[in-house]
Amino acid sequence: MAESGKNKTKSSSPSSGFLNRSFTMHASMAESKVHLFFKNPPPLSHNRAAPLSKFHNSMDSVKGKVKKLRSLFESKPSSSSSTLPSPKESSPKPVLRPTKSIGSGFINPTIRLPGTEDRIVVYLTSLRGIRRTFEDCYAVKMIFRGFRLWVDERDISMDAAYKKELQNILKVKNVTLPQVFIKGKYIGGADVIKSMFEMGELAKILDDFPRRQPGFACNACGDVRFVPCGNCSGSRKVFDDDEGSLKRCFECNENGLIRCPGC
Repeated sequence: MAESGKNKTKSSSPSSGFLNRSFTMHASMAESKVHLFFKNPPPLSHNRAAPLSKFHNSMDSVKGKVKKLRSLFESKPSSSSSTLPSPKESSPKPVLRPTKSIGSGFINPTIRLPGTEDRIVVYLTSLRGIRRTFEDCYAVKMIFRGFRLWVDERDISMDAAYKKELQNILKVKNVTLPQVFIKGKYIGGADVIKSMFEMGELAKILDDFPRRQPGFACNACGDVRFVPCGNCSGSRKVFDDDEGSLKRCFECNENGLIRCPGC
């Protein structure tokens, strides 16, 4: 038994020696490589030259692509744009010509309403079909009522003849409301009356007109200016005894109304 143990130790001793020799050889080779690396290190420029050159090449390619895109989107100046004056050059000023605007209040002394030299005449509408028009008419009516003046209000929605009359006076087919005449002279629309009222000019013009009592209203029409026709009672039809049939009443308008006799 002792001999067998000795044999085993003898047989195992060559393999362990081989392993020790291989380990020392590898360790010595690694030490020599490390020593050579630190003794003669490679130049840094050689290691960084390749990535830097690649980076510059990529940047150059990006710049080239950007220039191509700019050339695509940048359009050449056209002939029309070249003819435009530069900001430094003084462009000719446009000539402004006066325009006739009935809605904004174009005051024309030649326009007159005959037979109304002793009154104020306002063409307006009481319908609320167009909100701005109704508000302007109501504002002008309230301005004159604030002065406690009697105003000849001619409502075109109550009598279509007033609309034709206004068109003939202004010589315009499409007129805006309201339109004001004072002492037979044409003044203008709502904007003119409002500005004159704010500046105090309207009060000076209306000094000659008599004032009414506060809260006064016509007993016949209640300041509506129209009453039903007494001949046809507002039906617009009358019976003809001679012919025995109904005929159109010619004393009232298309709505069966007449002008208030009290006003």
